[in-house]
Amino acid sequence: MLETFSLETFVNHVGEEFLVTPAEGEPVTVRLVEATSLGPAPHAGGRAPFSLIFGDSPRAVLPQGIHAMRHETIGAFELFIVPLQPDRSGPLFQAVFN
Repeated sequence: MLETFSLETFVNHVGEEFLVTPAEGEPVTVRLVEATSLGPAPHAGGRAPFSLIFGDSPRAVLPQGIHAMRHETIGAFELFIVPLQPDRSGPLFQAVFN
């Protein structure tokens, strides 16, 4: 499923909630706060790289790693996320697709 994801998969869902279930711990809801292009596809037929930033959940504590995620429209999938420096609304997490 991840191989079919593109920026277009997520861009219309900025501001929406995603349920994250870590390998250990309780599920937490985060909001997609940014979906950004990282440039053109590296070769013909390839996927253009993009970045997703999740946050807006002051109590979210998610370690770097693969987490089960669920979105109302996109469905269930697993995503490798990395914690970023928190902003004033709380922790931020990034996923990069190359």
